[in-house]
Amino acid sequence: MLTYIPSTSRAFFMGKNGHSKERIIMSIGGSLVVPNGGINLEFLKKLNEFIRKQLAKNPNRQFFLVVGGGAIARTYRDAGREVVGHELTRDDLDWLGIHATKLNAHLVRTIFRDIAHPYILKHYEIIRKVTESVIVAAGWKPGWSTDFDAILLCEDYGAREVLNLTNIEKVYSEDPKNNPNAKSYDRISWKDFRKIVGDVWIPGINAPFDPVASKKAEELGVKVAVLKGDNFENLQNYFEGKKFVGTVIK
Repeated sequence: MLTYIPSTSRAFFMGKNGHSKERIIMSIGGSLVVPNGGINLEFLKKLNEFIRKQLAKNPNRQFFLVVGGGAIARTYRDAGREVVGHELTRDDLDWLGIHATKLNAHLVRTIFRDIAHPYILKHYEIIRKVTESVIVAAGWKPGWSTDFDAILLCEDYGAREVLNLTNIEKVYSEDPKNNPNAKSYDRISWKDFRKIVGDVWIPGINAPFDPVASKKAEELGVKVAVLKGDNFENLQNYFEGKKFVGTVIK
């Protein structure tokens, strides 16, 4: 169990009312939104409730939600392979995944419609002046995952922390499904983490945080906290500086 010390590395900016806003960037794994079997309505309901409660407690917070592709991306990639009878190009596989993230992101933005920025962020060379409480983002270019896009948001908006909500509780030395004796980490350096995930992006790669994003995060000095995304009690503990289950990479 870890105890979280509230970060001073989150980005603050001056809002219309003259008060500083705290920018919180969350990379939401597509497997949480659309696991195998369809859209996870229970997760979306809890996410909706959690974000709104956080904003009610602190209206000066601003959430950037970067949404992954999940089972939709895998379904379309598999369909393409099945039709052509061979492996698709990496760019084609990535584009299918990117468009899946856009569909999922639009669903999430719709849920937060009354408090969300009206457009999905999907062009990261354009830095928008966003004032809404919730900003939803999707994938952008081949070769990058939504994890990388979350790091780009850190670079563009001055944040130094990402909450990576995924379907695992911690980072492991290897897949615990394949090796029950795999080592778990409460804290790990970027150097050691990158030894686990490598340096090469592969479309649909199964990693707690993708290799290209990890390299960029290390360069920028961004901290990433990996937490099981559907455990909102644990996520609440993280926000409140209490003991939580997860892995901090820095």
